[in-house]
Amino acid sequence: MDDKDLRIEALEKDLEMHRAIFDSIFNGALVTDEKGIITHFNKPYGDFLGVDPESQIGRHCTESVVNSRMHIVARTGKPEINQSHNIIGKKMVVQRIPIKRGGRVIAVFGQVLFKDVKDLSRLASELKVLESKVKLYEAELLNLRSTRYTLNSIIGVSGPIKELKEEALRAAATHYPVLICGESGTGKELFAQAIHHASNRKLFPFVRINCAAIPKDLLEAELFGYEKGAFTGARSDGKPGKFELAHQGTLFLDEVGDLPLEMQPKLLRALEDREFERVGGNKIIRSDLRIIAATNQDLDQMMADGRFRKDLFYRLNVIPINIPPLRKRKNDIIPSAEYILRQLAAEANLPDISMDKSAQAALRNHQWPGNVRELSNVLERTLSALNGRTIGLSDLPFYLHQDRKPLSNGGSSSLKAVQARIERESICSALEQTGYNKVKAAELLGIHRTLLYKKIKKYAIPLEKEPRRE
Repeated sequence: MDDKDLRIEALEKDLEMHRAIFDSIFNGALVTDEKGIITHFNKPYGDFLGVDPESQIGRHCTESVVNSRMHIVARTGKPEINQSHNIIGKKMVVQRIPIKRGGRVIAVFGQVLFKDVKDLSRLASELKVLESKVKLYEAELLNLRSTRYTLNSIIGVSGPIKELKEEALRAAATHYPVLICGESGTGKELFAQAIHHASNRKLFPFVRINCAAIPKDLLEAELFGYEKGAFTGARSDGKPGKFELAHQGTLFLDEVGDLPLEMQPKLLRALEDREFERVGGNKIIRSDLRIIAATNQDLDQMMADGRFRKDLFYRLNVIPINIPPLRKRKNDIIPSAEYILRQLAAEANLPDISMDKSAQAALRNHQWPGNVRELSNVLERTLSALNGRTIGLSDLPFYLHQDRKPLSNGGSSSLKAVQARIERESICSALEQTGYNKVKAAELLGIHRTLLYKKIKKYAIPLEKEPRRE
């Protein structure tokens, strides 16, 4: 078989494929020449109209299809898309598209999109249902996305906390950077998530990076990503950084005071230019994001010491939010504790837990150096060992309710002596509460039994009776 025969065979196969495709157009199709004479008429259209497709070839379109406008489109050269057409007593939706070569119409392609307008109405109804589902899924996405906390999650009745919530709401209405300062455990990330959730970026990611937890050699790659082969151990396909992942959302820079000094100008440039390059890459990437930073350090002192750049500070500190420690807003201790208890009880599928007045007084009088995080830890520990539904003074960790006797004028006032006295009193009280059962006393104190034995020996604590056998 020579080349000519091979070409002919290939053309025949190609023609067969085109015929098969044309006959597979589901709702029917035809093609006319520039005069309206039918050149192609597929089988689905013939079945629908009850005619033989082959017998329609060579006829004028108006003879085969009532009210046909194919010849008009051939004359005007203007397509007619999604037009209503009455055929055999049914309203259909059709389209007629001119086929041109060298600016001149040489054919017209016609297709039935819907055999009955009712199909279009049904599709419109289905689209409405889908639209409703999309809105529902958006709401679900909002719940499942990166933020767990809203402004309603910030609990407190004190004046400072109410003012902070108002500041956070005002910050949410802007796109400016926010710097949240406060001691460890005051809820800086809670405020950050609440601001994101209240903003128009709430459907987009809230991406968190802890500047203190990532080795400085890897921090640039975490922030800006890297290309494949950028360094030993890099993923073969590269990796997007937090800046890319937070596109249209919020990037939360936690512990920003621990950002290495050499990394600070790179972050500043990315914030100012809104663009960056991946490590090992040369392509400029732009990201539309909002920056919220948080720190428990004194950035003013760090700037004075040369450990934090002033220009970066001014870029981050556009909207400052300073969270006071829990000890300075005593009125928020009990509302916060009750809120945490409700959450813990719900998570553990327990009934509502309450606190008596003695427990509330102990919580209110404590200084809470660990702030709300310490309060949450105390309540988790208490709930794990609670019998009943009411927390009393004896249910709380011992250091919250022990009797701290004031120092006498002749007594030692050194910190070491005070700590030793309080430690001895705590052990004695725990032994009394547990009937001198060392195992239970160690559990109450939150220390290992072996350490308790050493402390008893160290402080020469007398045992009034032998411990009960387990």
